[in-house]
Formats: sequence, C-alpha cells, structure tokens
Amino acid sequence: MQDVLGLAAQNLLSPIVLFFVLGVAAALARSDLTIPEAVAKGISLYLLFAIGFKGGVAVSNNGIDLTLGMTLMSGVILSFILPFIAFALLRWISQLSRTDAAAVAGHYGSISIVTFVAATSVLQSSGIMAEGYMVAVAAAMEAPAIFSALLLVSSGGKGRMDGALIREILLNGSIVLLVGSFFIGWITGADGMVKIEALIVSPFQGVLCLFLLDMGLVAGRGLKQGRAVLRPGPLAFGVLMPVIGSCLGLAFALVIGLSLGGAVLLMVLAASASYIAVPAAMRVALPEANPSVYLTLSLGVTFPFNLTLGIPLYLAIASAVHGG
Repeated sequence: MQDVLGLAAQNLLSPIVLFFVLGVAAALARSDLTIPEAVAKGISLYLLFAIGFKGGVAVSNNGIDLTLGMTLMSGVILSFILPFIAFALLRWISQLSRTDAAAVAGHYGSISIVTFVAATSVLQSSGIMAEGYMVAVAAAMEAPAIFSALLLVSSGGKGRMDGALIREILLNGSIVLLVGSFFIGWITGADGMVKIEALIVSPFQGVLCLFLLDMGLVAGRGLKQGRAVLRPGPLAFGVLMPVIGSCLGLAFALVIGLSLGGAVLLMVLAASASYIAVPAAMRVALPEANPSVYLTLSLGVTFPFNLTLGIPLYLAIASAVHGG
C-alpha cells in the first residue's frame, strides 16, 4: 500500500497531472481561461502523430513476432467484451436506462490515448521499458467497443449500424492519423526518426501539458453540468470499472507473456474510457442517449481517477504479480 501511495504522490506532482488539476480548478472557479478550439485540435493532432510515429519506429527496430499478433488480438477481444461487463455492472448499481447504460458501456471498452501517454511517461520516469507496438494495440481497441454498445441496444430496436456508420467509425480522424503515423514510422524506421525527432521528442511533454490543461477545463465544465447524474451508483461505476478492466488486461498480458511495462500499458488501455471517438459515434448511432451521462463518467470521473490513483495502482499490482 505504501508503494501505491508513493507512486500516486509522485504522479500527482508530475506536470501533466498538475496542469490537468489547474484546468479543473479554473473551470470550477468559473475562470475565463480557455484553449481556442483550433489550438486544442492542433495539439490533439500533434499528439496522435507523435505517438503513432514513435510506436511504428519501435516496431521497425524490434521486428514483428507472434507476441505482437497475440497482443493485438487480445486488445480487440478486450475492447469487445468490456462493454458487456460494464453494461451489466451499470444496470446492477444504477438506475440508468438500457440506452444510456449501453452508451456508457461503449466508452469503457474503448481507450483514452492521453491516459495511455501518461502511463508511458510514468514508466519512462521509473526506468521501465515497454513493447513499442502497444500504440498499435491502442488503435485496434478504438472501434470494437462501439459495435458492442450497438449490440447491447439492438434487442430493443434502437441504435443504427449500417455501412455508413461503420465507415465513419473506421475512418475517424484520430484513428486514421494514429494508424497512418504508425505505419509511416514502421516504414521509415530509425532513419525517419532522426529526421523529425526534434519535433516529436523534445516538445512532446510540454505539448502534453497544454493538452491536459484543456482536458481539465473540459472535465471541470462537465462536472458542473453533470451534477445531476453524479449519484452514488454511477460514481461507484466510474471507479470500479477501470479496476475491473485493468485486472482483465493483466490476465491477458500474463498469458501472452508481455514485459512488465507492456502489462501495465495493456492494463491502462483496458482501464481507460474513451472521450473522443466513442462520443462522436454515439451521437450518430444512439442520439437518444444522454451525452451528459457518458461524458461526465468517462471524462469527469474515470479520467481523473486513472491519472491520479489508477496508473500507480496498476503499476504496483503488475509489479507484484509479474515480478519484473
């Protein structure tokens, strides 16, 4: 427990978390601090580009093996099954409708790329290496959860799943940029990294701090607007579901044989909740679902939990079970 608290304290005092806290505090205090939408979108594009490219270079350096294929398949399976677990838990401990519960569940099968990056930073600061292809697993886990959410409501005749929606999901801008950058990094390898590392290595942490500041502002506003849905049941779900997902992620990682760092990252991916790709899809596929419910839980509850306590907890658990 002391190790977990120590890691949590270390993470809480990191610049990325403190800038997130600053954003939340500014929003709750009704400050006029804002990040222009165009700037925020540019920062998002930069992060996706840098993450994808560095992951591709890592795969180029390490090569492709059976473990990579098994890890990708595990990510897809986790993304598909986690919404069913989330849905059952929500229906048990909350009064949410079937549609709202399914929409929320879809978010918890998909991933938060910013939580993934934060976990990567924690591992690097702790001197723990991880498989470079984990970013490809993150990309693979974006879409399956959306299909699971639609399956959960299909028995009631609600939701829409057609060719246009599938195309919209697969060609979502964040997925296209992340996957595309990954393949470019894979193709160009170390030579490509040398040419652009001044852009995607040194400035990365500073840009991430700005992004977390913006996320804090968004989360703070969501907390103010979503107070009506922050009842004990949904709140408990927002903390319990990440822990459940992380345990499943660890089980898959142990079966596959991932390193300690890879196991932690798979735990984080399984524990995180989407607040970009899935909300966009839910607005199209389940327009009757309440956005204040799924955005408040994913961005206002689970995201801060993972940043502050979740990542240190997952690292401590993985270290104890994995053995290094």
